[in-house]
Amino acid sequence: MESNLCGINIYTVKRLLILVGFIAIATISQAQKAKLTGKITSSKNEALASVSLSLQSDKTQVSKTDIEGRYSFTIDVAKNYTLVLTYVGYKNKTVQEIKATTANEDLVVDVVLEEANSKLADVTVSANRSANKGATDNALISFQKNTNTVASVISAETIKRSPDRNTAEILKRTPGASIQEGKYIIVRGLADRYNQAMLNGILLTSTEPDRKTFSFDLFPSQIIDNIIINKAFVPELPGEWAGGLIQVNTKDVPSKNFFNIQLGTSANSLITGKDFFKDKGGKTDWLGIDDGTRALPIGYTTKSNFDTSSIGAKTALGKTMSNNWAPVQTTAKPNINMQMNGGFAGTLFGKKIGGMIGVSYSNAYRFQYNTNNQNGITAEKFNPITELKDSKYFQDINMGAIAGLSIFLNPLNKISYKAIANVKTANTYNSRMGTDYSRQDLLKGNEFIFAQNVFFTNQLNGEHSLSSKLKFNWYGAFNILDSYSPDQRRIMYTKSVTGSDPYVLNISNTLSQQSGSRIFQTLSDYIYTAGGDLTFKINQQNTIKAGYMGQVKDRLYDAQLFAITMPRDNAALRLLDASNAFNPSNFGTGTDNKFAFNSIQNRNFRYLANTILNAGYVQFDNKLSEGLRVVWGLRVEDFDQLVGSVKKWDPRHTYSKVTDYLPGVNATIKVGDKSNLRITGSQTVIRPELRELSALSIYDFELNASVSGNPSLKRTKITNTDLRYEVYPAAGELFTVGIFYKNFENPIESIYQEGSGGSSLFSFQNVSKATAFGLEAEARKKLSKRFTLQANASYINSKINDAALNVSRSLQGQSPYIINTGLLYDVVEKGFNATVLFNQIGKRIYLVGDIQAGAGTPDVYEKPRSLVDFQISKKFANNKAEIKFTIADILNQRQIFYQNNNSDTEYDATKDAIRLSRKFGTTYGVTINYSL
Repeated sequence: MESNLCGINIYTVKRLLILVGFIAIATISQAQKAKLTGKITSSKNEALASVSLSLQSDKTQVSKTDIEGRYSFTIDVAKNYTLVLTYVGYKNKTVQEIKATTANEDLVVDVVLEEANSKLADVTVSANRSANKGATDNALISFQKNTNTVASVISAETIKRSPDRNTAEILKRTPGASIQEGKYIIVRGLADRYNQAMLNGILLTSTEPDRKTFSFDLFPSQIIDNIIINKAFVPELPGEWAGGLIQVNTKDVPSKNFFNIQLGTSANSLITGKDFFKDKGGKTDWLGIDDGTRALPIGYTTKSNFDTSSIGAKTALGKTMSNNWAPVQTTAKPNINMQMNGGFAGTLFGKKIGGMIGVSYSNAYRFQYNTNNQNGITAEKFNPITELKDSKYFQDINMGAIAGLSIFLNPLNKISYKAIANVKTANTYNSRMGTDYSRQDLLKGNEFIFAQNVFFTNQLNGEHSLSSKLKFNWYGAFNILDSYSPDQRRIMYTKSVTGSDPYVLNISNTLSQQSGSRIFQTLSDYIYTAGGDLTFKINQQNTIKAGYMGQVKDRLYDAQLFAITMPRDNAALRLLDASNAFNPSNFGTGTDNKFAFNSIQNRNFRYLANTILNAGYVQFDNKLSEGLRVVWGLRVEDFDQLVGSVKKWDPRHTYSKVTDYLPGVNATIKVGDKSNLRITGSQTVIRPELRELSALSIYDFELNASVSGNPSLKRTKITNTDLRYEVYPAAGELFTVGIFYKNFENPIESIYQEGSGGSSLFSFQNVSKATAFGLEAEARKKLSKRFTLQANASYINSKINDAALNVSRSLQGQSPYIINTGLLYDVVEKGFNATVLFNQIGKRIYLVGDIQAGAGTPDVYEKPRSLVDFQISKKFANNKAEIKFTIADILNQRQIFYQNNNSDTEYDATKDAIRLSRKFGTTYGVTINYSL
């Protein structure tokens, strides 16, 4: 008779207990597993597919690398393993002492295999804990050692160890690199126009409507896997750069399932918890997207319909627009940032797949107290023309998402898709007080800007190993950059310096961009990119590679400028403050003594552009002897460009078509097993940006000047040469020293033409020639078990000469020296680390003086400013969680831009005139990260 317990069969209870026991054992067993992953490459940084791997312990696991050279094993915790690698044509390699100490640990062991004809015997190495700790650093230092050109690398570990929030802040840590205006990179003293950006191997274009540059603060640091800064050209790379080619690589698909969430907050010493002034805005401002609050009114249809309407109809439309000319006062909250990302790895229909998705959001408040002075010279002494003091309030929104999916059709064929969407918006209010000495007026006013930038990219690529000797890679991408700045508003009041009269609204019967203006700007770039390359390995020593890239870019820029005028003076209306002046009741018929509304008409406020780039290359990689490797070849770029209008009779029409032949050679001499000597030579080009070629002229409130293009600009041709010596004494350590020289033909420079009352002009001009010479050094050294020192420094000298333009000076944006240092402290077993970072650049020309006038306005220099950052972090909860404290810009030194009237360009507070100055404050932050 079966036993029963409260009506439950006792055998059923036993079965349930046994099942629970099995589940518990399985769970414990699973919890004691770890992951061993890595990548196998050759001494030429080539991923090696189909390498045979044998992982040995009390039992043996076998596997082969995939097309990316990657492998993965599941291992037991606290057990020693030995990894044996064999591959035809390469020396066997054995890696011993592989051991995981905690459950769910990710051990990374990357291996470089030596060619079989090298003098080395089979190699045995150890994978101890201290070496594995910096696996990503070590792997990328190995990449730098074996790369086919002069390059610097930034690993995911380095990014994690700094308080940097975006790619721009990360890049300033690299040798010879600095950042201007918080987002534009300068490499080797060359301004942003001389640098180029790639995302996951695909060429990007300018992100700014008014300059040739890429805004590197677009990408949050959390989505970055590594960054490679190429400093010497090889034919497989795009040919339009001279300072640096920055390759940003986002995180790839994972080797196992994961989920990560990060929450952070920070406070700035200048603004957090204090009064903050902003635009009234709309309901979706917190997303960085205008909800239509700032849009043109419904009654507005097209530009042509408006322009042909009567002045009465125009004014009637103008008074229906929002009356938000005074700021809303609030309190600056602590900054917030958050991100979540997750990934999976598995199989689908028998195919290996992996994917990831991530979202990020940040909302930050900033404040700058700026001075903006215009100075003239009389009898070799400075006298002020204008003195302006700006209180500038920023609310920065950065919201993004990234997704990726990869499928291995088989171990030798892989197809990947990545998509990135990012919304980056600066909602700015600028309050101005000052004096215009040229008119003997006191000034006060403000400006509202909502600058919304949406970046979206789709990337599809395939990697195929067609045979042991032949590989084929292809890619396609579609990028969109939409910039939208709706209802940019400016208002100014003036009164006499000597009188006691009140401030009066600076509105007259003429249309002006400086006061009473409402400006709507849109810029849309659509970029289509496709290409591929074939790599044929003739033998272990010789490889030939050939490829093609095509890129089509379509741009449409449109600016609608409106201004409020007063046909006949009305003193009473001009005495009203900003919150009441433009009430609907104060608008009249368009011809009376009340406010009128009209457009500022100019065909140059709208332009279209199209560029077509067709590029092909052939590149040879020859190992001529055991100690000499030469990479050489030719790239041909055919560039077709149309700017302004498709109609040839239109004055805006600018067209050019140029074919450039760009040779490159890089020789690497292996001085020993741990050192290289590199010698490179190449020719590259720099083409004018679309905005620089357009005849568009827009007033810049902050600069108090207009910015205009020049349709007659020519491309710049640059001859480059490098010599660098590298030493890699141990895993994770390096020392490099090098020199470079560049010769420029027709470099493009920004020029400044002095005027009064906001009539000054910035434009662009080719100068005849320029040269740049520099010395760079970089070191990373373990001082002890706990301490690591990393440092880099650069000395750069450049010269521009053009007798016709009376120019003899350094390149704009070039610093004579750059210094970066960092001290790292690690207690690996406790999950604790701390980092101190220092950065400083030498003086550099920020704005070029009035070169056309000879003895006119002097150049504006940026004074050196020291930056010190600190970070400390601690892991807890079995290494699943981490808390990080950061202090950014500890010294909080004022950024000063100055002018001098003698040959000594160093800053002298007693003699030099301050043109601009800014202060940013110190930022204190805390971030908590949790991973599953």
